[in-house]
Amino acid sequence: MMEYVDVVDAQDNVLYSVPKTEAHEKGLLHRTVIAEVRDTQGRYVLVRQAADRQDPGQYVSPVGGHVRTAESNDDAMKREAMEEIGIEGFEYHPKGKFIFNRFVKGRQENHFFIVYEITNAGKLKLGSESVSYKAFTKEELKMELSSNRKDFGIGYIRIVENFYPELLE
Repeated sequence: MMEYVDVVDAQDNVLYSVPKTEAHEKGLLHRTVIAEVRDTQGRYVLVRQAADRQDPGQYVSPVGGHVRTAESNDDAMKREAMEEIGIEGFEYHPKGKFIFNRFVKGRQENHFFIVYEITNAGKLKLGSESVSYKAFTKEELKMELSSNRKDFGIGYIRIVENFYPELLE
């Protein structure tokens, strides 16, 4: 089944719908939900991406995926959380939006990121896109971002810059 996404403008207004593959082939701006996960102890939970993904072997946000045509952002985030880390029934809140554009895997990614933060008390069950996960305290994550920035995907770095700048101080 072909997956369709909405092409949007810089203000997140829907222009038209296309197959996801076309959006990627042509570098069209389309919505992607991203969710940062904090456990009930306040730790930041990150996943290491599988070798076939955009940021192989690097730490990235645990939840990320496309918003399908006619799907709400919240519903897309909940669907992706179940698919990628096996959780449901969690608390969440929106953090904000921004455009993330880069050339990777032979294509121009042009994503309108819709970022959430999830609070999760349960154990994660990773899907095929990740190989492991780790929970970092604020101090541990600050130290890793300072000394080992190459271990983190660029999308995650942009999210930290936009919504968690205290982690870079």
